[in-house]
Amino acid sequence: MSIQTLSLDALLTGAPALIAPGVMSAMDKKPRSGTVRIGWLGVEGDHQADSFHHGGHDKAIHLFPQEHYEWWREPLGDHALLRAPGAFGENLATRGATEDGLCLGDRFTLGSALLEISHGRQPCAKLNFRFGQPDVLARAVRSGRCGLYLRVLKEGEAQGGDVMTLTERPLPEWSIARVFHLLIQGGHKADPAGVAQLAVTPQLAEAWRSRAIALAR
Repeated sequence: MSIQTLSLDALLTGAPALIAPGVMSAMDKKPRSGTVRIGWLGVEGDHQADSFHHGGHDKAIHLFPQEHYEWWREPLGDHALLRAPGAFGENLATRGATEDGLCLGDRFTLGSALLEISHGRQPCAKLNFRFGQPDVLARAVRSGRCGLYLRVLKEGEAQGGDVMTLTERPLPEWSIARVFHLLIQGGHKADPAGVAQLAVTPQLAEAWRSRAIALAR
């Protein structure tokens, strides 16, 4: 295991709101103070504007490495949203590793909860509305700086400032960056064997396993 812990700058939740005319999103997350319950479907008090594409067991919690904020300041400038955690709709604002150093199936304790990485985040066009620029989605996909999702294996409680401790890494060859490259960035064309392997990897979220199955045909 190349990493042992992630530090948690903040634990965040949000509610649906208009971010542009006719565009609802719960991406505007705010830090919570004190202890917050983590249930099977995510952080207590967190909501989604689109429950079909967001939320559910495989997308219970969104983690976004805070190391990415500095990179995003180059194309977005001194955007007000980049001055505090929550700009990308994350529930967990972490430091210590990015998608290159976090793997599918990694298990972390957070407070009294147990979490497992299920897949990377596939961003949507709401990022463009969120930041008021037309190319944020495209930049996110090209860079792979999108964060990732975790499922909850054991409910519990946590708070900002806690430490996430890696307890198990069953798939060290499957960094989230590699999974994202194969399934979202078009890398499947050069690695059909890898895609076929992902298609039968149970730790991968069901939606992305279905995508891997389709790409492996």
